[in-house]
Amino acid sequence: MFSNAPAINYTTALGIILSIGLLYFISSFTANGSNSFINYPGLIIVAGGTLAAVFLSYSLHDIKQAIKSFRLIFLYESLNPQQEADEIIAVSKMWFKHDTKGIEDVIDNINNPYLKTSFQLIVDNTPLDDILALLRWRILRMRAKEKAEANIFHSMAAFSPAFGMLGTLVGLISMLQLMDMKDLTVIMPNMAVALTTTFYGLMLANLVFNPIAIKLERRTEQRVMIMGMVMEGVTLIADGRSPAFIDVTLNSFIAQYDNELKQSMLLQPDDE
Repeated sequence: MFSNAPAINYTTALGIILSIGLLYFISSFTANGSNSFINYPGLIIVAGGTLAAVFLSYSLHDIKQAIKSFRLIFLYESLNPQQEADEIIAVSKMWFKHDTKGIEDVIDNINNPYLKTSFQLIVDNTPLDDILALLRWRILRMRAKEKAEANIFHSMAAFSPAFGMLGTLVGLISMLQLMDMKDLTVIMPNMAVALTTTFYGLMLANLVFNPIAIKLERRTEQRVMIMGMVMEGVTLIADGRSPAFIDVTLNSFIAQYDNELKQSMLLQPDDE
């Protein structure tokens, strides 16, 4: 949707490093080290159950889209509202001078399809109501699509602890069947194995699935803010407002955008 090339998301890399450090810290306090947390049957129950529940809840198309969006948590899309604003202001000056040919040349060099469509509708003298209806539909469609992708990861975060508890119950049942042996060397390891499945579910939910969903939602909201600015600029051009007025309005929007981002980052310091 936007022309800015993505770069490595350093907060995600830092989060992964801290997560590995946390796991190492936890395992260092156990009697058998990291081996105490290795439980392949429990991991299969949690991972397999979570995937099965997701496939039952969502269509294959939605799941494929969520898998594609997974890579976005490792990339930071450096959104530059000033670049979009500069293009809008440049087009407004051409429109004010009735330089339709110049606008068409600008359109050919725009990579942002949302902005490109907006300018093309203006050049085609499309009624403002129709332009706004289309642009609003594009925003709603993008938000709904990306929200559905994030919801899949939210669902996985809800399913994984539940299947962790299921694995624990399975382990406890197996342990109770061994109670007649009255041999703690056999019973207690089974108890530890039973509890590791709950550990798997909680860790996957809170260190993998929920953070992915939150990061995708943050990315969507930032993109929607930029698209809202584009729609406002196009509206002002279609209304015949002066380039100076459009410049001031868009710069005020950018200042508000930066302020909201800073406030959001203070509230959620681990999100991009």
